[in-house]
Amino acid sequence: MNLYAEARGGALVVHVDEERLDAAIAIRFKDLMREVTAQPSTRVVLDLSEVEFLDSSGLGAVVAVMKSLAPGRRLELAGLRPNVEKVFRLTRMDSVFRIHAGVEEALVEGIRNAG
Repeated sequence: MNLYAEARGGALVVHVDEERLDAAIAIRFKDLMREVTAQPSTRVVLDLSEVEFLDSSGLGAVVAVMKSLAPGRRLELAGLRPNVEKVFRLTRMDSVFRIHAGVEEALVEGIRNAG
């Protein structure tokens, strides 16, 4: 499970460097995300641009990460590929998460909303 985080534009951006977010790595993903999101930041932007496949376990892991964040912190998604975006849309999770076309868009929107 490869992911890395960086503080950018007032947000913690977490990049998932995996082609699949599925049952095989969902638990490790949740554990690593809990460690990474211990860094203080109101916004956490999860960059899923490298993820080509997301199954129900992967979706559940993303939801679990969102629920594990402290009150007042929010998890936003960026860079969803069509197959991944379809999973969020079909499960109506697109109404739960703020979804951005890419990380840069998420950062620009965050700056705009802060001003």
